[in-house]
This record gives sequence, structure tokens and C-alpha cells, in this order.
Amino acid sequence: MNRTQRRLARQTPRLSLSPSPCDRPLQRIVFDTNVLLSLYVFADSRFLPLRTQIEQRRWQALTDVDCLAEFRRVLSYPQFKLDAERQDRACADYLLHAEILSSMATAQHPLPRCQDRDDQKFLELARNGDADALITADRALLRLARHERLRNEFCIITPTAALQRQEVAAACAEDGDRRIA
Repeated sequence: MNRTQRRLARQTPRLSLSPSPCDRPLQRIVFDTNVLLSLYVFADSRFLPLRTQIEQRRWQALTDVDCLAEFRRVLSYPQFKLDAERQDRACADYLLHAEILSSMATAQHPLPRCQDRDDQKFLELARNGDADALITADRALLRLARHERLRNEFCIITPTAALQRQEVAAACAEDGDRRIA
């Protein structure tokens, strides 16, 4: 489904039998900064399958100038003890597989306000980038997951929930392959 078709689908009222964004396959993904740290700095082995989805181009990671600036800023925090080379490598590894979108605000559906103003940019990126999901462990963002204004836009899920969905999708694909054979 191309970008125009996605927008039209979102603007068209859905029947109750139609899948919500959280029922559709994940393809276009926004990651918040803490998840990026887990994937590209700490190499959290629990989340390795998420990074694999990106690197094997099953998922398209989305970012913009504002989200990248936050990632760069957080990489330089003294508590992480990352030298400039390691910071550059983490950012470069992510950018190898991320699509950088324009940060220009567009006249689209209004979004709910996140309690943490610094996180609003992730909601805007997900909306403006036609994301299927925003993957986060941030409580302020997760509280918005069931918000009415997001119902037909994108889902907000934890990395663990994204892993579960990926496992289910893989099992369904494998089952479909067995039926064809």
C-alpha cells in the first residue's frame, strides 16, 4: 500500500471489522530514543530481533532532524561514557537503515498532547511519516496508546509487544508457507 492509499484509508471511516493500526502488519516504524539506545548502544540481546527487522529491510525505521538531534544529544550524556567515535558509529549504524523525513508540520489530524513535551516529536513523526507503530518504553507515550485521536493513525507499543507481534507474524508466514507446499 503506497503513501496515498494509506492516507485515504485513514480518512475513510472504518467498519468495526476492519483492522485497527495495531492489527496491521508492522512496516513503517518510529523508535523513541531509549529504544534506539537499547538497539544501537547497549546491544540489548532481547531486542536484537527488532534491529534485525530493520537491517533486513522488513521494517522501515523513520526519523527526522529533531529526533536525530535528540539521539545525538543523548549519546553524548556522560553517564554512557561513549567517546565521539562510538557516538558516531551508533548514529551511523542507525542511519544506514533509517529514512529521514522532513520535519515540516503538515495540516493533518490533531494529535493528543504528550505529558512530556520532549516526546511530542515522536508522535508527530509517526503521524507525518505514516508509521504503523511507535515503539517505546516511555510511560508518557504508552499512556496515549488508547487515545481516540490515534485510533486510525498508528499504534504505540513496547519493544516487548513489537517482538511478540513479529513472532506471531513469522509463525503465520511459516504456517502459510506450509499450506502452499
